[in-house]
Amino acid sequence: MLLLVGLPGVPQLFQLRPLTGVVTDKRGNTLPGAAVQLENTVTLSVVSYITGKDGKYRFNLLHDDVDYTVKAKYRKYWSASKTLSKFDPAKHPEIDLIIPIE
Repeated sequence: MLLLVGLPGVPQLFQLRPLTGVVTDKRGNTLPGAAVQLENTVTLSVVSYITGKDGKYRFNLLHDDVDYTVKAKYRKYWSASKTLSKFDPAKHPEIDLIIPIE
């Protein structure tokens, strides 16, 4: 399939957008070094991002016509999975993840 995005006179089939967020524990402390996994629910491909000192993550160039699930792992603990829906109209969506560390 050929997709021409951003050319004059060519209709946009989809837009690209980022997904950002912060990974914290239950007390709100940021978790540097957490592994955040993003899954494309159409292709089932998974990409990962390791949070920085501030606990933040960022995935770029996500299609707005696809659902994604995101979750994070820190040591042996996982956050709940959350979904970025294709029906979410936000151009710059944010999903924060909480890991229940014991």
